[in-house]
Amino acid sequence: MSKEHSGVLRAWESTMRKTQAARKRANNIFGITSMANVTNNDLEDDTDKGVSISGEAYFAEKILPNGDYYTGQWYDNFPDGQGKYLWTDGCMYLGEWHKGKTMGKGRFSWPSGASYEGEFKTGYMDGTGTYIGSNGDNYKGKWVMNMKHGHGILNYSNGDCYDGEWRRGLQEGHGKYQWQNKNYYIGEWKNGVIFGKGIFVWSNGNTYDGYWEDGMPKGNGTYQWPDGSFYVGNWSKDPDEQNGTYYPSESSLAANLEWDPTTVYNELAGCKICVGERVSIMPSQKRLAAWYSSKGGDKPRRMSVDGRVSVGVERPLDKMSLWENDGNSNGLRQVRRDLDCELLGIPHNDANPKFNLGLPLKAPKLEKRQGETISKGHRNYELMLNLQLGIRHSVGRPAPATSFDLKASAFDPKDKIWTRFPREGSKYTPPHQSYEFKWKDYCPVVFRELSSPGKSGSFFYLTDDDRYMIKTMKKSEVKMFLRMLSAYYNHVRSFENTLVIKYYGLHCVKLPGTTQKKVRFIIMGNLLRSDYTIHRRFDLKGSSLGRITEKNEFETDNTTILKDLDLNFIFKLQKAWYQEFCWWASVKLGSNMPARVERTIRKPELELQLVGEQTGECYEVIMFFGIIDILQDYDITKKLEHAYKSIHYDPTSISAVDPKQYSKRFRDFIFKVFAEDT
Repeated sequence: MSKEHSGVLRAWESTMRKTQAARKRANNIFGITSMANVTNNDLEDDTDKGVSISGEAYFAEKILPNGDYYTGQWYDNFPDGQGKYLWTDGCMYLGEWHKGKTMGKGRFSWPSGASYEGEFKTGYMDGTGTYIGSNGDNYKGKWVMNMKHGHGILNYSNGDCYDGEWRRGLQEGHGKYQWQNKNYYIGEWKNGVIFGKGIFVWSNGNTYDGYWEDGMPKGNGTYQWPDGSFYVGNWSKDPDEQNGTYYPSESSLAANLEWDPTTVYNELAGCKICVGERVSIMPSQKRLAAWYSSKGGDKPRRMSVDGRVSVGVERPLDKMSLWENDGNSNGLRQVRRDLDCELLGIPHNDANPKFNLGLPLKAPKLEKRQGETISKGHRNYELMLNLQLGIRHSVGRPAPATSFDLKASAFDPKDKIWTRFPREGSKYTPPHQSYEFKWKDYCPVVFRELSSPGKSGSFFYLTDDDRYMIKTMKKSEVKMFLRMLSAYYNHVRSFENTLVIKYYGLHCVKLPGTTQKKVRFIIMGNLLRSDYTIHRRFDLKGSSLGRITEKNEFETDNTTILKDLDLNFIFKLQKAWYQEFCWWASVKLGSNMPARVERTIRKPELELQLVGEQTGECYEVIMFFGIIDILQDYDITKKLEHAYKSIHYDPTSISAVDPKQYSKRFRDFIFKVFAEDT
């Protein structure tokens, strides 16, 4: 044993003798030192009143170095039991704690005057509770991870009221909304707007009973007057799609045969759904003060009330921060890391962050938006004009009245429409500045219904609002999609909240010239559309061969597409959402989802291990996920690829495998990297 290592061990043993509770506290990450265990120098930095009996909770009053204040029960370096924490910005929590986390019943108040009183779980407003906004909004009902979720009643400050179901902070399901002018709606909601079947009642007694979309009547519906007269038909904001019949009542003096349904849309335009007050900061985002010993000269560190730290902002506190310094902090930290590495069987001095707990987790560099803007003069500018003209034509063309039960002929690959776009325009197409081209719609009726409510060498075009992506396709991919279109359609209709990517149209542009080149492309929803900056992107398949990037963790930026063996997390979903995730969900998952991730680490001798060892190091994140790239056929090329690689590698590690095996492997992998947050 070297002298240096011997000295480190002596320092460690000395610290262990001085600190009776060090063995327990070494596994915690909330590092406020109690009076019984600090030196005189430490007492100069904070005020700590209380009497500690080893192994028992006690009452403590602490003025923390950054000015925060805590008073209440304290156990093993954590608020535990009843206690009050006051932040310097004026936020305050009074209620139950468990191991440093708000857990149980309590009250959180904001300096604005807003308050929440109810149940908490691991730092989140979770359970039953009442939120009173600074503007007078009052919500009483169910919460999940800071979001209204379940049944609840929200009385708005302007006099409006909603009583019904909520999903992830928005009205969804069945509910009643009443405006202050006594108009009200009872029926179905989706993503915070009226959507589905419901009845709207005006204060004058008029009613509309029928189907809705995006807050307006759409589809079959009946408008009725108090005298018994009614209008029934198909409703739409587009006058060309409206059709219906007015039926006067026997008691009405004159038939209003010229009544215009557009008046209903004008009336509803003034019936806005109140947005409500936006919470400036959630209780789970508030941080508790923690610090190292003053001898080390380290500044106070802060942690959220649920013991988590944001990705790329800070690391969780080093476990050594709970031990006294003795002037040898570097040695002690190394001892602790060596002990961790021994437990996990990891080499102590490996510089690879995938194999080293001691190296910090960093957010990747932010780069400018991928790709290039297509403007006049770009080589693909004319093609983009053709796409815009063709898509507008397809979307704007009136669709025949159809039911969701489409005939088999609608899915026939021969069901396609060619449209000619001359520069001067035609009866069906507008004049334009591009060259003449032809436009083809594949299975237009199918996509009309679906649109309601990489390595391949393909090009991706992103619309300016980020909502849709346009991908060029090979002829073989088009044939594959048309073969599976009927099954895809039935799946999406049966499982509205499916995680499978949404496709909105399949088209082809025939370019001018002697070659008559065809460009085929598909329109799909953009899975990663968000107001948030996406820091990490993973393309996961559940296979290991070649599934790693050449860049290490410190070289990646936010545009890098990471793969299976780059994944060093497991994703933890709140219990209700995890149960929904395991089946086709009754609520929409995969978009703007708050969750936790726990960092994992792989042993070097198991570099091809898909899921590493859990470390207990957790972070709060916002997640986006879905299932993409479903159009690859397991054709002769893929079969040959599998056969060739199987000679040299483990057949189960190859990406190209039989579809049934691929499906099972993917599902097994997903249920390993997604877990319930307990």
